[in-house]
Amino acid sequence: MNQPLDPAARSALTRALDGVCSAILPAALAIGVLLCLQWPLRDAVGAGSTQANDLAQWLFAVFVAAAIRHAHVRGAHLVARPDLTPVPGHSPRWRLLGEPLCILPWASFVIGSAVPGTWRSLASWERFPETDNPGYFIIKLALELMALLMALQAASDIVRTVRR
Repeated sequence: MNQPLDPAARSALTRALDGVCSAILPAALAIGVLLCLQWPLRDAVGAGSTQANDLAQWLFAVFVAAAIRHAHVRGAHLVARPDLTPVPGHSPRWRLLGEPLCILPWASFVIGSAVPGTWRSLASWERFPETDNPGYFIIKLALELMALLMALQAASDIVRTVRR
């Protein structure tokens, strides 16, 4: 759902979610640099290419977690479009509620079902299986972050629509 342009009309939750996403999105530059460094590190230096790849992988996971919500609120991502299939007799408010009412249960399910595996991964500081480098648990945490951002955004969208 697109956000109103007026910053005063945005809720504190929406501003906080925007802040989290804005802080994470510059990771795209670091990902590009790390991926480009792999070949010189491997061929010229002879070391560090696997560490650069692993670091890029977990940065990418965190980046995607934030980017999905960021694109969603700006209408730049594939989303459920309740306005394309109007149901006779339902108000525009119900159509606006369709998307967040689909996303909230899905995101809640992802959060709940992933918690045990994420917790085990975090508790053991899970490493990348191919390289034994630390940080694989961050990829699992990024899944939780993505679902949490989407759940909070859906809840915010529901509250905003109901208040109208």
